[in-house]
Amino acid sequence: MSGDLFSPDRHGDSDSAAGLLDFAVNVREGPPRFVLDALGARLPDLARYPTAADEARAVAAVAAAHGRPAEEILLLSGAAEGFELLPRLGIRHAALIQPSFTEPELALRAAGIPITQVVLERPWRLGADDIARLIPADADLVVIGNPTNPTSVLHPAATIEALRAPGRVVVVDEAFADLTVDPGSGEREPESVAARRWPDVIVVRSITKTFGLAGLRAGYLLADREIIERLSMGRRPWALGTLALVALTECVGAQGQRYCDEVAATVAGYRAGLVDGLRGLGIEPAVRPQAPFVLIEVRDGLGVKERLRERGIAVRSAANFVGLGPGYLRLAVRDEPATAHLVDALRTIGGSSGLL
Repeated sequence: MSGDLFSPDRHGDSDSAAGLLDFAVNVREGPPRFVLDALGARLPDLARYPTAADEARAVAAVAAAHGRPAEEILLLSGAAEGFELLPRLGIRHAALIQPSFTEPELALRAAGIPITQVVLERPWRLGADDIARLIPADADLVVIGNPTNPTSVLHPAATIEALRAPGRVVVVDEAFADLTVDPGSGEREPESVAARRWPDVIVVRSITKTFGLAGLRAGYLLADREIIERLSMGRRPWALGTLALVALTECVGAQGQRYCDEVAATVAGYRAGLVDGLRGLGIEPAVRPQAPFVLIEVRDGLGVKERLRERGIAVRSAANFVGLGPGYLRLAVRDEPATAHLVDALRTIGGSSGLL
């Protein structure tokens, strides 16, 4: 069991199961009605191949959302596909800002690309000194999550810009950016660089988290036209199915953006309630959370995880993230009743076992 928990290809869905209250997977509970209606309307079309018109509509929606031309957009079968395409850039040395999502490392290692793990110290915020001191000068690819999974750290856009260097491509994983909010102004996506048309920066985005569509696999990539052409070379035809294209059009479109505005505000409130509940138990978040999940550290993370599972609650062990370990647990933000249930269960575990 512990060997599986430490495997880099283990994700939150491995910690969840039917019937468990799910704090392990960072996906909303289900798609909104307007997305379901749009998908349902196209079910009769599944006997036909995806059309160029469907793809064009999805690209147009992404272009409008981020103020970029169609030539700088590549639709993806899930954001993870974007990492699988990176070796096509002829990368010689990749630097990964850790701890972070494990898929970029898996994809790059599978392609035989040398990797340097740039492991940040807690609170895992990348600074100018870190860039100069830790990132190899010959790294022609740097990958960073923003906000970072699983730490919930949101790096300033200026930090992303500081990663740029001659001969280097910077990849920013913004899978959870659409639910980030500036606590002062209320602005959504305050540190996103998706609209910055830097020629050496790739932004990878996902719709499956916020819209509860993990089973559909849909996302997109934003980059300079030349990079898009290189990533697209030799790609299979019909890379995305009809329903994925429809979902992208709806989720990235105007109605989808209004939905994100509502969900981002709701999640911020629920997250504050979760943090308050944890603090009432003497558990301080490992770092101030700015994404739809909270990272905590306890005395016996694996023990707490199993005790919660016995009580019907799934949480994500962070044991397999570079730079973390078995004492860390990631908690997805859920609604108030679910949060109250989790806090009560943690209180019971802490009182009876001392695992916290």
